[in-house]
Amino acid sequence: MVELGYINMIKYLLLFLLFVTSPLIYGDVQKDARCLAENIYFEARNQGTAGWLAVTDVTLNRMQSPDFPNTICEVVFQGPVNKDTKIPIRNKCQFSWWCDGLPEDIDNMGLYFEIFYFSNVMLTSERLMFDVTDGATYYHHHSINPKWSKDFEKTIRIGDHIFYKE
Repeated sequence: MVELGYINMIKYLLLFLLFVTSPLIYGDVQKDARCLAENIYFEARNQGTAGWLAVTDVTLNRMQSPDFPNTICEVVFQGPVNKDTKIPIRNKCQFSWWCDGLPEDIDNMGLYFEIFYFSNVMLTSERLMFDVTDGATYYHHHSINPKWSKDFEKTIRIGDHIFYKE
């Protein structure tokens, strides 16, 4: 009988190899998958697949909206930066993790590789796409009540986040 730890080690090794070699195979799609994976990891890593899918949907909905940039990476990293240091201006970004002043350390590489694989599947599969957020382009943690939330229609709550559309 093979130990579960050994199987997990092989799984994470394969995910790591996909992560390392994918830019050589897929180019920009994998750049987008990495940006999306970082966004999911820092916004919803503890939310399970439903939360991951919801953050994916918001990111893709923004990319399709004329009000936001038109690539995944530009959407994820949207926000003003200091012209000298190129560091994002604190609390001025679209996704709070990018400009909250904290380091973007990936502490759980196994989980990050799972999220990267998930991101890759979301961007490259031919699965039937449906939007679990019903067109949302905004969301926030349920414990806060931002001013802007009054200006949009609430669509759903998934995990710790409440989602809105224009």
